[in-house]
Amino acid sequence: MDGFMNWLTSVNDAINTFIWVKIGLVMLIGTGVLMTVLLGFFQVTHIGHWMKKTIGGVFEKGSHNKKEMGSVSQFQALCTALAATIGTGNIAGVAAAIVLGGPGAVFWMWIAAFFGMMTNFSENVLGIYYRRKNSEGEWSGGAMYYLQDGLGKLPGCKWIGKILAVLFSIFAVLASFGIGNMGQINKIVLNMESAFFSGVKDVKIFGNVSLVAFFIGIILMIVAAFIILGGLKRIAAVAERVVPFMAILYIIGAIIVFFVHIDKVGAMFAAIFRFAFGVKAVEGAAAGIAIKMVITQGCKRGVFSNEAGLGSSVMVHSNSNVKEPVKQGLWGIFEVFADTFVVCTMTAIVVLSSGMIDLSTGLAVEGTSDATLVAQAFGNVFGRPGEWFVAIAMLLFAFTTVLGWSHYGSKAVEYLFGTKGIKVYKVIFVLMIVSGAVMTSSLAWDISDTFNGFMMVPNLIGVVVLSPVVMKITKSYVARRIHGKDEEPVLSAFEDIQKEHAEAVKRGEE
Repeated sequence: MDGFMNWLTSVNDAINTFIWVKIGLVMLIGTGVLMTVLLGFFQVTHIGHWMKKTIGGVFEKGSHNKKEMGSVSQFQALCTALAATIGTGNIAGVAAAIVLGGPGAVFWMWIAAFFGMMTNFSENVLGIYYRRKNSEGEWSGGAMYYLQDGLGKLPGCKWIGKILAVLFSIFAVLASFGIGNMGQINKIVLNMESAFFSGVKDVKIFGNVSLVAFFIGIILMIVAAFIILGGLKRIAAVAERVVPFMAILYIIGAIIVFFVHIDKVGAMFAAIFRFAFGVKAVEGAAAGIAIKMVITQGCKRGVFSNEAGLGSSVMVHSNSNVKEPVKQGLWGIFEVFADTFVVCTMTAIVVLSSGMIDLSTGLAVEGTSDATLVAQAFGNVFGRPGEWFVAIAMLLFAFTTVLGWSHYGSKAVEYLFGTKGIKVYKVIFVLMIVSGAVMTSSLAWDISDTFNGFMMVPNLIGVVVLSPVVMKITKSYVARRIHGKDEEPVLSAFEDIQKEHAEAVKRGEE
């Protein structure tokens, strides 16, 4: 059995390296650059507009409207998407990027996020444009629909679009059980055991199963069942309350750490830019390897965190009550901005101020563990309560990720098997939480990471092929909403929905 597991691990490692490092990052960054250029650097040229229409409009009257059947508000859609993206990648992922790639990895994380803004924008525009109502009156959208009805409608591409849509959905379901469930739960358990139950974490039941891990898993399963089985509106209601709270609290804690180490600020940011193209201590041919490591770790961890290009968050953004595709696209830009430029940057500051990263060489101090680095950094400032704070932050971050991914998986199941398959999927998804709590091998996480990468490929093919559609929709929006021209809006690929939404927009109902 050990031989088979070792073989499976080596095969998965090879596939994972190929899909993420060999082609994945090139596709991700390339798509982001392409959409940024085609859309005229929209994230910069219209920064005032998308800021005003997203976070600036949160407190406007009607911004939390939930009246439309089968939909959630734009803000709820954002919070649910952020619930799935702000997870362990924002804490442990950033720490791992810096430990493995040095401070310069943060620079490449920013670069990936800058271009990822327009990838996420494009995904959400396509998601709204190609969505439709299911048999229960709920909006259904995502990469599988714009692959089928967008790419699939091009000459000679009917079966290509359908096959890519099915593959994307299968990979999304498989990834949801791993990276969206068991992997997140396992991180919660490890951090909770370390912070609160270190004295009894070695107590075993059922052979090698930890007593603490088992009971934490049971509690999380019960809470998750209550929320997930209640449907998207219940998930969105929880996300709307928890995500802003946990993000703000974490940022406040990071800012306190930042000011405690204010004397290191200059050195921290200097290290980020100085080591963006390699580690100073490495010379010769090895320097090329170091530069590759810095870029790979920064871009890869950035994408793990904000998920721009994976096609995952589109499935909840498509449930928004918005009529204008670009309006939800603006929230996609803000999602990447909040996740990477705000939360991940805060974590980077905490890590670089911990004293465990040598700012003069860019290398981690010997014996440094990326798994506990953030907790250690908070502990240096707040003492033991700092470690408790990080454990609780990981609990909230990772658990809401589970909630968000349960919706992604259910929409993929709906595409494959119809709405009847969703209930069965949700029950299995909830039960798998206990498995995640007690698992001791990282193989399940690693395999799901590979499936996550497989999701990306068909999605990015769809975004690139349908880039003219994104340009047409965006051009219409800019002409009408920014320049005040009187033009017919471009809102849906389906004539009946286009007509209905166009009339609503003209009446000013959005």
